[in-house]
Amino acid sequence: MAYDLITMGRIGVDLYPLQTGVPLDRVTSFGKFLGGSATNVAVAAARLGLTTAVITRTGDDPFGTYLHEALRGFGVDDRWVTPVPGLPTPVTFCEVFPPDDFPLYFYRLPKAPDLEIHPGELDLDAIRAARVLWVTGTGLSEEPSRGATLGALAHRARSGITVFDLDWRPALWDDAAREDPGIARPYYAEALRHATVAVGNVDEVEIATGTREPHAAARALLDAGVELAVVKQGPKGVLAVHRDGRSAEVPPLPVTVRNGLGAGDAFGGALCHGLLAGWDLEKVMRHANAAGAIVASRLECSSAMPTPDEVAAALAAGAVR
Repeated sequence: MAYDLITMGRIGVDLYPLQTGVPLDRVTSFGKFLGGSATNVAVAAARLGLTTAVITRTGDDPFGTYLHEALRGFGVDDRWVTPVPGLPTPVTFCEVFPPDDFPLYFYRLPKAPDLEIHPGELDLDAIRAARVLWVTGTGLSEEPSRGATLGALAHRARSGITVFDLDWRPALWDDAAREDPGIARPYYAEALRHATVAVGNVDEVEIATGTREPHAAARALLDAGVELAVVKQGPKGVLAVHRDGRSAEVPPLPVTVRNGLGAGDAFGGALCHGLLAGWDLEKVMRHANAAGAIVASRLECSSAMPTPDEVAAALAAGAVR
């Protein structure tokens, strides 16, 4: 079958504190959730009715078993989620200090299995046939994932919609790239050459383009090869600029933030849904903003992804209640 969306990248177990505003050393209970940006995007899109699958790897351990069960429960095909013997499934902790402080603590040593995606193991026919392919910047951080990500993009050859989520997580790169993010830029440039859509916040577009001013960064992303540049500006909303001259700048939907983590993944799933539906740019951005706002109003990420009715209700109300 040809999937509506195939994502490629991180997976893990999110352990979220059930006490808000409490430092991690004083938290007494946690909730366990499916996590990982690319995986959450697949879940978000599945909630909106798309057929989705994820390409990633887990440890050969009980947490890996849990992730398979969670993916199936969300309706995401897990056929390309394979175990890596000897490496543990990643675990991520966070602290929750609303409205805008959500520190993350990644446990991905000695190496995350999702960075052990090998080029020779990819189902390139399925990747090319998918209506949307979604890859991430973290996938470029280390081999063999870097080669697999760039190889998938090159084989797809811009067929359909190919989204590059800039996804700059310095903690997941080596020391040299953390000290000099410019080291990552050539890999980002190669990914942009094969992508049709680029998505990132102002910090991430700066890594890719060298500038964080949204309109200048959008132009730079278009110059790098994409057809649509989407720049998330936090409280200022989102800017979308198409190569054909269309653009939209949409304010955020008012929301009382409980946990801002995962909002970007909900945005991504809704972005894919809107693009496949053929909506105009402003409608796509409004729906994506609403999906992100709904998740920001909830504690969890994957299980918080909204349904179409929930997105429609939030837009009708003009806010997330």
